[in-house]
Amino acid sequence: MSEAIDLFSQQAANRRRSQWVVALFVLFFMWLGFGGDYIAYLYTRSATPNEYHHVFPWLGVLLTVVAVAMARSAWRNGPDRVIWASGAEELLVAQTDEERLLINCVEEMAIAAGLPRPRIYLVPDDDPNAFATGHDERDARIAVTRGMLTTCNRDELQAVIGHELGHIKNHDVSLMTLLAGLIGAIMLVSDGTTRMLRMGNRRSFDGGGGGGSKKRGDAGPLVAILLAVWVISWLLAPLLTRLLATGVSRGREYLADSMSAQFTRNPLALASALEKIGAASAPTKSIKQSCAHLCIEDPLGRSVNSREGRLADFFGTHPPLSMRVARLRAMGYQEMKARGTFVPAAS
Repeated sequence: MSEAIDLFSQQAANRRRSQWVVALFVLFFMWLGFGGDYIAYLYTRSATPNEYHHVFPWLGVLLTVVAVAMARSAWRNGPDRVIWASGAEELLVAQTDEERLLINCVEEMAIAAGLPRPRIYLVPDDDPNAFATGHDERDARIAVTRGMLTTCNRDELQAVIGHELGHIKNHDVSLMTLLAGLIGAIMLVSDGTTRMLRMGNRRSFDGGGGGGSKKRGDAGPLVAILLAVWVISWLLAPLLTRLLATGVSRGREYLADSMSAQFTRNPLALASALEKIGAASAPTKSIKQSCAHLCIEDPLGRSVNSREGRLADFFGTHPPLSMRVARLRAMGYQEMKARGTFVPAAS
């Protein structure tokens, strides 16, 4: 009974987090818009009657509409964009033994999890990794790299698929896919803003806009401070993407690990798979930064994910691999003791 309660609680928490993430995203763009309007109003209020006076907050209205449109698009088209960004191709008909094994593992684990069989995709990358995306179990997709097929045996591959199905069952995929879409949108906006600011700097160095220097001097320190904060907000937009990604707790990976152990009755298989994934020498090049939090293990190999503590919890997308393996091995030993198959090492 408690297991079901925990599952429903996790699903409800993910729905709430999705709402908060969208709200923060829209509020951030509203600040950029209406904040810019207020700065323009302060800057032009002392202008002569024949000069421009910024009164109507057109920038705030425009950016609010853009933010809502981007959030809607990220929700509706997020799964397709994630698959497209990774270069994955749908596996419809198996051509090799490895592909047949993958289809069998997904079908078996879907039955064990009590879920419809998700669509299966292959990522053309030699580094072992996997992720799930979608809105819910009805349109869920599981993608694995070709490196995962060559690295893991059947039991390990089953355990990895079980982990991803755990994310689907917990409704983690809806939140994580939404984040991927919003992160991509913010990075595009930030990149465009940086380019515009560079162009503005070039023009100022070339002598353009000199006539407005007196007006800027009369605008007062408040405008200068607000303008500095506003520009910094645009430049630090990628940091917001990292903060949005940390809106998904690292604990979701522990929960998906536990659900994989429940589906397979073999937690040691997932522990072995994670060790193999962690031992890979190169990052998963096909997985973009905006989709990194979707993967079973950080595809970018960032050191923050190997640490513990509040700072790591704040900036990391995955818990330390050693901690996950240790928990799974503890589950495996308890399982063996319950079956009476655990033999302690001789002293």
